[in-house]
Amino acid sequence: MKKYSVFAIAREAMRGHKGWEEQWTSPEPKKEYDVIIVGAGGHGLATAYYLATEHGITNVAVLEKGWLGGGNTGRNTTIIRSNYLYDESAGIYDHALKLWDGLSQELNYNVMYSARGVMMLAHNVHDVQVFKRHIHANRLNGIDNEWLTPEQAKEFCPPLNISKEARYPVMGAALQRRGGTARHDAVAWGYARGASARGVHIIQNCEVTGVKRAANGAVTGVETTRGFIGAKKVGVVAAGHSSVIMDMAGVR
Repeated sequence: MKKYSVFAIAREAMRGHKGWEEQWTSPEPKKEYDVIIVGAGGHGLATAYYLATEHGITNVAVLEKGWLGGGNTGRNTTIIRSNYLYDESAGIYDHALKLWDGLSQELNYNVMYSARGVMMLAHNVHDVQVFKRHIHANRLNGIDNEWLTPEQAKEFCPPLNISKEARYPVMGAALQRRGGTARHDAVAWGYARGASARGVHIIQNCEVTGVKRAANGAVTGVETTRGFIGAKKVGVVAAGHSSVIMDMAGVR
């Protein structure tokens, strides 16, 4: 994998950018893998990347019915935050937020993460009550979130109109300063590039139509539009959901 740097960009500029290699390979599927991951979005590609990077599991195929990052990954809100309400989600969302710090450097790929803060405006009494509930719940879980008056909100975001004559006047705001924005499709590309460099097969236009099991219930692989592909472990990774791992012991 060629390392991206200002020097590499300058060098390629001098030769018409004709020396760039493909960011990830497009191999034909093998008959069998150790692990198959269904879904080549941000979640699926990150799963493959960390399996290879942190656990040394590289005989992995990521199967995608369309193109890489073509689902929710490529059309979401771009917002990065961890100021969610429930205790159960506080830890996992905050862990996810922390992963963004240094992610571009780790992947050697610009995911365009900008920790500019996420501010949620309250325009009625219900908004005020809901946002303050979030703030109190977040603080009890050690997650940063704060309430701003309209004047403080304008100080944070000067173009904001806080006139009481506005159609929907600003009554306050909740602010998570560590929040921000990112290009989620760039994240998918970065994880794909890193996973592919470690030997993971990323196979696009290969829809999984079923999971095949043996008589004892053990997973043996998946049926696809490109034929049967064997594997003892299959992860189904949908946008916004965790992996569901099916292995020889069944579903867990």
